[in-house]
Amino acid sequence: METIKTIIYWASYLYYLYVFGYASLFKVFQKESMMKSMESLGFNKIWTIYIGIGELIGVLLIVIGLFNPPIKTIGILLLFPFAIGAFTAHMAHQEYNHFYNSLIMCILTVLLLWTDKTFKIIL
Repeated sequence: METIKTIIYWASYLYYLYVFGYASLFKVFQKESMMKSMESLGFNKIWTIYIGIGELIGVLLIVIGLFNPPIKTIGILLLFPFAIGAFTAHMAHQEYNHFYNSLIMCILTVLLLWTDKTFKIIL
């Protein structure tokens, strides 16, 4: 059981980095398709770049977290609002073919925190 949990954790971790990594880089480097998509959601060029920088910071924190686990948790918690915002924006604009990645990112955030041995919520 522990092996399965570890495999799920690392597969989720890699997919999380992949999705946020390419999305942030497409925004920061202003890939035309991403800029048009963000504009259709109501974000101008400046806001799109700011969102991309925020996502890129989160991705870098997660990568640094390989060596310092508390930093990884901060990166995941930083990216969670971006996942929720993307899901909300796609659903609000009825872009049902684009909302899957953002929904998966919302679910993976909870899964990554739940399976992380160093993360605890104390109430």
